[in-house]
Amino acid sequence: VQLQASGGGLAQAGGSLRLSCAASGFIFSINAMDWYRQAPGKQRELVATITSGGSTNYADSVKGRFTISRDNAKNTVTLQMNSLKPEDTAVYYCHVDPYHVNYWGQGTQVTVSS
Repeated sequence: VQLQASGGGLAQAGGSLRLSCAASGFIFSINAMDWYRQAPGKQRELVATITSGGSTNYADSVKGRFTISRDNAKNTVTLQMNSLKPEDTAVYYCHVDPYHVNYWGQGTQVTVSS
């Protein structure tokens, strides 16, 4: 299983960034995919989930600002982040647990300046 995240960077408050995660090594279309984040000194937290059927769920802190989506033809999951806030600064990880084993991408840094 491989998860390759991309798209992080620096944004100003109120701006937007788009993260992508390319997945391989498992049957992408039948697995839920998640985005987590970890800020310095804090625990890793779940940001958004998309099920195999396309249902989505979000942390309260990002509802209405972030959108998770998937492209089963390209084995990719995307996190569109709008109206960014300084508190969104973190390393973002894509995650999947096929076969009941957790797999993580390498993480991509998102920094939001005020």
